[in-house]
Amino acid sequence: MEETAIKMLYRGGTGEIVEKKSRFIATVRRIENEEEALSFVAQMRKKYWDARHNCYAFVAGDNHQLARCSDDGEPAGTAGRPILDVLLGEDVHNAAVVVTRYFGGTLLGTGGLVRAYQGATREGLKNSLIVTRRQGRLLSIETDYNGLGKVQYLLAKAEVHTVDSLYGEQVAIKAMVPLCQLQKLKEELTEATSGKALLLEGDTAEFAEVEGEIIIF
Repeated sequence: MEETAIKMLYRGGTGEIVEKKSRFIATVRRIENEEEALSFVAQMRKKYWDARHNCYAFVAGDNHQLARCSDDGEPAGTAGRPILDVLLGEDVHNAAVVVTRYFGGTLLGTGGLVRAYQGATREGLKNSLIVTRRQGRLLSIETDYNGLGKVQYLLAKAEVHTVDSLYGEQVAIKAMVPLCQLQKLKEELTEATSGKALLLEGDTAEFAEVEGEIIIF
């Protein structure tokens, strides 16, 4: 089965660069829709009210159905679109970026502006947390202690994360398995435990690994 994986902004951050004494401050925020994005832009304009420009771009939707940008007074095509191009180029979803510029007194030219706005955006994304959202299914595995090592080995080999473990007379493990790996893993578990492991599939869900933990959306 072909896997559908989407890079999503999970937690925003900030980044700053200086070009010829002009400060470019990128603030990144997770958004779900245009209303949230515009509210975020308004917050940044209020916070940086004394800045020359607060340029922005945002994207949302699994196919970037929502994509908007603004140069906020910079020469056309030198700010908003370059910010948006970084988001699209990195294929990041559900993200809004406002790049605030404090003018340093020296003109950068169109090429210099594009590089500065893109550089600040990349710096902001570098300081944000981006995760990969995947489709998976919860797999419950019940095994005896003789088969536990084999089960743990196969889960580790497949880089499948355990959601929960319960140790009693038997061991019950719940793991979130990417759909594209599910059938193969089930076959390997059955073979490794000589059919003794009880395998039960749960619901399909979208999940991501966030700092070593599984988050289900």
